[in-house]
Amino acid sequence: MKPVIYGLSGLALTADERAFYREADPCGYILFKRNVADRAQLRALTDSLRDLSGRDDVPILIDQEGGRVQRLGPPEWPDFPAGPVFDALYDIAPMSAIEAARANAHATALMLAEVGINVDCWPLLDVAQPDTTEAITIRALGHEPMRVAAMGRAILEGLQAGGVVGVVKHMPGHGRSHLDTHLALPTVTASEAELDSDLRPFRTLAHAPMGMTSHIVFEAWDRERPATLSPVIVEEVIRGKIGFDGLLMTDDIDMKALSGTAGEKAAGAIAAGCDVVLDCWGRMDEMAEIAELLSDMPPRSLDRLERAMATIGAPEGDFAEQIAKRDALLALV
Repeated sequence: MKPVIYGLSGLALTADERAFYREADPCGYILFKRNVADRAQLRALTDSLRDLSGRDDVPILIDQEGGRVQRLGPPEWPDFPAGPVFDALYDIAPMSAIEAARANAHATALMLAEVGINVDCWPLLDVAQPDTTEAITIRALGHEPMRVAAMGRAILEGLQAGGVVGVVKHMPGHGRSHLDTHLALPTVTASEAELDSDLRPFRTLAHAPMGMTSHIVFEAWDRERPATLSPVIVEEVIRGKIGFDGLLMTDDIDMKALSGTAGEKAAGAIAAGCDVVLDCWGRMDEMAEIAELLSDMPPRSLDRLERAMATIGAPEGDFAEQIAKRDALLALV
């Protein structure tokens, strides 16, 4: 099995994709709006990925956060709120905000599990700052580490109750970046002491089954390499200071924050200590280069993957009840 999660080109697997994925045997797959039409189509697609891999628990990922970042949406599925909505409720009633976040995540997971998706790249544990890029502020759970951790924990619990694994992101924190890593490479000049508050939510939820890196240079730890490509940050900060021992995946290596070919970036991330590379766009030439340059997943990464997927249980609860509970709590805002 190759330590890579690939994107797909469309609503169904092409013949070329079937042949390539069968040979490459990627760790998992990630879906975007281009892969989504309706419930029947999406369930058929995820079933085909399980059949192709021969693994009932093959990770099938999506970014379903709410707000601007949701791949399943109207008219086929409900519109879900983003992080700042729960942050606003926390100002009024902290426990209600936590319960609303849990119910919202539970409903999200039930919706995903119905169509065969078992991993959601959520929650963000990035602590927002006054100059944080809008790419994060429109999604963040707040400016204070304790509330970010509290609502992040509720989201992880809600997802698990609905039969889905959550992915905490973006380690070791995206809150101090004023640039969007989709477009450019940010450099954070904050001191190690200042960065401790960024680590706090991740440290509190270090038991999370999966996590994602950030494509950001942190001068306090590594002046030359972004976190995704830095052995210092992966091993000493994420594994060490944070204490995270779950499956660590990269953010999408196609983002403009990273330079080099797809294969070079993938190999660099694995060499830095990441368990899995996330390559989202389904471009055959790039996927082939990655597969050629990466060796099979080592035992430690396979163990982390197995432990993460073992947290999935049968979905519990009723979708409509969770939505009603969430909406009743959000009416307080």
